[in-house]
Amino acid sequence: MNKEKIAILADSGSDVPQDFVAENQIFTLPLKVIYPEGEYVDKLEISTDQVIQRMPGEIPTTSLPDGQAIIRVFDEIKAAGYEKVIAVTISSGLSGTCNMVRLMAEEYPSLEIFVLDTKNIGIASGLQAIRAVELVNAGLPYDEICDQLTNEVPRNKVFFSVATLEYLQKGGRIGLVTAILGTALKLNPIISCNDEGVYYTVAKSRGRAKSLAKTMELVKQTVGSHQKYRLAVAHAGAENEARAILHQLEKMLPHTVEPILFGEISPALVVHTGPELIGIGVQVLD
Repeated sequence: MNKEKIAILADSGSDVPQDFVAENQIFTLPLKVIYPEGEYVDKLEISTDQVIQRMPGEIPTTSLPDGQAIIRVFDEIKAAGYEKVIAVTISSGLSGTCNMVRLMAEEYPSLEIFVLDTKNIGIASGLQAIRAVELVNAGLPYDEICDQLTNEVPRNKVFFSVATLEYLQKGGRIGLVTAILGTALKLNPIISCNDEGVYYTVAKSRGRAKSLAKTMELVKQTVGSHQKYRLAVAHAGAENEARAILHQLEKMLPHTVEPILFGEISPALVVHTGPELIGIGVQVLD
């Protein structure tokens, strides 16, 4: 029971599946996708497919939500009768969103706001928003939830299989990913976030099929001997492949706490990773 009137807020780069957002009244803070003709609100005014259709001829840029947009969401939360907020954001190592939300929270004394830097991106960040909902519904006190989410940051992991490094390079989000001659050698890198929340290469495989198989192997290793965990599969323009992976994971890892979550990667993330992206999020719960 949500006795303390705690709202959950997640930025759009956290990729919480849309049906979960709707069912659990999660507030969303959208990033922005910018083309020469104008700015689009992530997921609301532009879709992942629309961004992909304009690639590779046009690669937009992205920006974090501005102060006014953040204050508007805080106003909406306040108007809905909430008193406290848990704001879940993508890694401060990859985006200024986390720091911007923190700054705006300091300017908004009428709500008690905790900002969680997930040190992660995409669905792995979203898994912590899902976890926040779970802990609120379990009736844990606000401060305890904030502490627990902070302590659980290292238990969340994402593995992205990217078709090319071209977009990470162009967007300047390459982090510690070595700009290997991926295209010439048909190398498909698998990328994750390190402890500082910066991209790095976990593994390199030759060809798509091997890369996806290796990604699932990394998920299996992360789960290890744990008996309780949550999994999520997200994709950009690769729904059939992503669904096939979901079915393979169901057979491979039977101890998920619920059906494997499934969703689409946000337009703002696809700008930096390119099409045909498949990501798997793992959240260890025991």
